[in-house]
Amino acid sequence: MKVVSKISEMRRWAQKAGKTIGFVPTMGYLHEGHLSLMRRARKENELLVISIFVNPAQFGEGEDYEDYPRDLRGDRKLARETGTDIIFAPSVRQMYPRGYSTFIDEEKLSRNLCGLSRPVFFRGVTTVVAKLFNIVNPTRAYFGRKDFQQLMIVKQMVRDLNLDVRIVSLPIVREKDGLALSSRNSYLGRKERKSSLVLYKSLKEARALVRSGERDSRKVISRMKRIIAHEKVRKIDYLKICNPETFEDVKKVEGITLIALAAWIGKTRLIDNIVIR
Repeated sequence: MKVVSKISEMRRWAQKAGKTIGFVPTMGYLHEGHLSLMRRARKENELLVISIFVNPAQFGEGEDYEDYPRDLRGDRKLARETGTDIIFAPSVRQMYPRGYSTFIDEEKLSRNLCGLSRPVFFRGVTTVVAKLFNIVNPTRAYFGRKDFQQLMIVKQMVRDLNLDVRIVSLPIVREKDGLALSSRNSYLGRKERKSSLVLYKSLKEARALVRSGERDSRKVISRMKRIIAHEKVRKIDYLKICNPETFEDVKKVEGITLIALAAWIGKTRLIDNIVIR
């Protein structure tokens, strides 16, 4: 396994590889969610590349860029065990040299959900992912469905820009008690960790209500808020029922529907979702 930090070296390696490349872009601090993507990529491709880059362009003012968990040594160990061929770990200066001024904006899917409270987030995501695709030249790239809106925006960008990469999505990986895996879970204290379980609990209750025949989105959301109110959740960022392709709010649950939420548990912002079919 090699660790590459320079764009020129990564690009030369990718161009000379002559094999299918499975790519998993990450911000590091790897957990089982990342590893599930990496194992799938390992099976489906001749070579496995992951990136580890905490992307400053997707963090807004006052967000946790400086505090975001980092552990390159631990990440290298896990990557090696998963059969990674190359870790691409560029510096910020490599990715955004002095004078950098070009960004990619997706203008429709990013208007709702996380785009409401994190206005620079998706611009940063699409920009860095497009740059990484250009550098690594992957055959397939792998994303988890926990970041469902991000996944769909990346798919849209690939279509719109005619990028030659197949996007593969995998299910949310959860702890045994249901908490969706996230690098930011490391911020949670013991009591906060317990309180965080209410997010998935509310989603499961929403699914049960729909399966029992409830179709009014307002009633489903109201029930979810009552459940969340029983725990020490500092703030609900959003709680939405929407179309999973357009991310427009829906008044009635019909067909395939996304129920998504983001909430602050202490200083930690967590997201989760379920898709109801």
